[in-house]
Amino acid sequence: MTSNSKLHLHVEATSPYNDGWTREFYRKEMDKLTTLNSDMTKQIDSDKYIEFVRQTTSPASSDIAELMRRLTELEIESDADVSRLLTAAFGISAEAGEFTEVVKKIILQGKPYNEDNIFHLKRELGDICWYMAQACMALDTDFNEILDMNVDKLSTRYPEGAFDVYKSENRKEGDL
Repeated sequence: MTSNSKLHLHVEATSPYNDGWTREFYRKEMDKLTTLNSDMTKQIDSDKYIEFVRQTTSPASSDIAELMRRLTELEIESDADVSRLLTAAFGISAEAGEFTEVVKKIILQGKPYNEDNIFHLKRELGDICWYMAQACMALDTDFNEILDMNVDKLSTRYPEGAFDVYKSENRKEGDL
């Protein structure tokens, strides 16, 4: 089992964003997957973890026929533009990763913060915008509506007009 998998279970079991039932569920799942080593540290059984993952995976995530059924259902019954949503989701994630890679190299690996790298970052932001436009088309909206919604959300969260750590960490119900 990777440290990321262990961390995921730990985060889910301790996350203040999960309700008590969800945290307790993940704590119990962690207990099922762990044994104590001779030094009294927990060791997760990777075979049990794989079975846990198998059991907690949705049918559409593990079966192509179920995935196709769900995609068809979304397209026909819900009128979702699945192709554009997928394009947007995959693209935004990929391009954000490319942007992050440049920032990582500048901050952590000594790459210079210069005109060429700033240009590179701007190009990646342009790619992110292209995929955001795909998302806007899929959701039948535009950048202005998204920006207005974001301003409304943040103005409600921070009515004094300034960032507040407490309000950032302790959000009101419905504040996504």
